[in-house]
Amino acid sequence: MAGRPVHTFEVVRTEQRSPHLIQVVLGGTGFDTFTPIQYTDSYVKIVFVAPDVDVAALPQPLTQDSFDELPAGRRPAIRTMTVRHADPVARQISIGVTVHGDHGVVGPWAVGAQPGQPVYLMGPAGAYAPDPAADWHLLAGDESALPAIAAALEALPADAVGKAFIEVADPQDEITLPAPAGVELTWLHRGGRADLVADDRAGDNAPLIEAVTTAMWLPGQVQVFIHGEAQTVMHNLRPYIRNERGVGAKWASISGYWRRGRTEETFRQWKKELAASEGAAAKA
Repeated sequence: MAGRPVHTFEVVRTEQRSPHLIQVVLGGTGFDTFTPIQYTDSYVKIVFVAPDVDVAALPQPLTQDSFDELPAGRRPAIRTMTVRHADPVARQISIGVTVHGDHGVVGPWAVGAQPGQPVYLMGPAGAYAPDPAADWHLLAGDESALPAIAAALEALPADAVGKAFIEVADPQDEITLPAPAGVELTWLHRGGRADLVADDRAGDNAPLIEAVTTAMWLPGQVQVFIHGEAQTVMHNLRPYIRNERGVGAKWASISGYWRRGRTEETFRQWKKELAASEGAAAKA
């Protein structure tokens, strides 16, 4: 059977880290087939199978193609989520979920997740980890990037130098993040949910943009990790980092994790169109 392998985990517990952040801990037999990677932006794709689908009756071993046996309207939704922590000894992984009420697929799942509930994952994959050769580190993002930024801060050496900017709704969404003494952590408050706040505090006007572009630029080689809402990141912060600051691709991990007003499916299509247009512009 072809297709990407699907790993079967189960919910161990959930932890409410802040009003809009739930950490879902998964265990069970998933580590029989799941192998963690060392990237701090490690992510998985959660396959949301309807409760009444008999997964055991699908073609085995379970892969993404196994679900092609289902009618089109019954096939699972797939959402990409960052792995906050993977523990091969305890055979558990933790996934940080930003919750916006009953909006979307992932948030309601995290709120209602119960111990023993099966969870199906594909992956992991990733591309970024702090490079010890960098002189300093710049990390920035909104709630969607918080798990990856938290993992990166933990992975930095004790003598690391840098700046981290995290945009959240309000002070209640700040959480304790261990970081080296030389890394300055700044929390930014936009004043509301990322998907509902007014345009004057989002997109081209997100607080994250001013914070990053006005921050003091440190000497030496920087390594950059900036992820979050696509308009903020791709149309504002990426040009600043790559063009104005001249940071090469080797030292810059910059991408949109989501886009206001789009589902993950339409967001993926938008990213393909953006990549195609940029490729055409580069050849012109």
